[in-house]
Amino acid sequence: MRIGGGIEKAYQSPEEWVRHAKDLRYSAVLSPVDSSSDEATRQAYLRAAKEADLLIGEVGVWRNCLAKDDIARKKAMDYAKAQLALAEELGANCCVNIIGSSSDSAWDGFSAENYTEDFYALAVDSVREILDAVKPKRTFYSIEPMPWVLPDSPEQYLKLIDDVGRPGFAVHLDFVNMINCPQRYCCSTAFVQHCFDLLGPHIKSIHGKDVLMEQAYTTLIHETMPGRGTLDYPKILRMVERLGPDTPLFVEHLPDHETYRQAAAYVREKAEEAGIHVKG
Repeated sequence: MRIGGGIEKAYQSPEEWVRHAKDLRYSAVLSPVDSSSDEATRQAYLRAAKEADLLIGEVGVWRNCLAKDDIARKKAMDYAKAQLALAEELGANCCVNIIGSSSDSAWDGFSAENYTEDFYALAVDSVREILDAVKPKRTFYSIEPMPWVLPDSPEQYLKLIDDVGRPGFAVHLDFVNMINCPQRYCCSTAFVQHCFDLLGPHIKSIHGKDVLMEQAYTTLIHETMPGRGTLDYPKILRMVERLGPDTPLFVEHLPDHETYRQAAAYVREKAEEAGIHVKG
């Protein structure tokens, strides 16, 4: 398997970027460039990644392709198409976004409208439009599950795959984001196993985090870094390993370079304890 994550140190060249990644012992990386960069820059980073055996696992979008405002929605859709084209050029495992939201207060916010039939139909159409514009052959468009935005369960993700009906659509797995209720928290090992059982053949990239629920009312479930919650990482990493040696797991949402080092080191330690070979 491969471990990666964010790089919270500035870099001015592909060589400096590679040094930061190697310092963290990453063998998988997030795209260091976006679609606004020029071709020479994109190709320079791609060459550096290949020479250092760094797998580009994700090209991010992180825009609301279902925004209520038509202008904002079009800008987000155009950016998603450009980022998917970048992922295709780089040969990244996937291009990832959330499905979008009807929230008036946040681009990724919760809203009752997020669960309506009309919203779901628009979501399916938006994914189809992005894929049909690019027609990827080397990469996949994928949606990160969210606690309050569909898909919020592995069953819902399978339905989305079926309804989109495009070969370029796949899974970005964030099992922590779907641990959004006490039952899934208390039975987290079985729930994560269920995610891998249902979605395994479609998974192209994974976010590795942890989760901790307070004994407080009503329900308070916190995301935290691997090793500071209750997830059984040795079992989870065996599930990751079965997907293939180039499956990337990315630690995320951490404040600085040293914290990323600690999180990646914990995942590596648990993998090695479980007898799993980690590249890099």
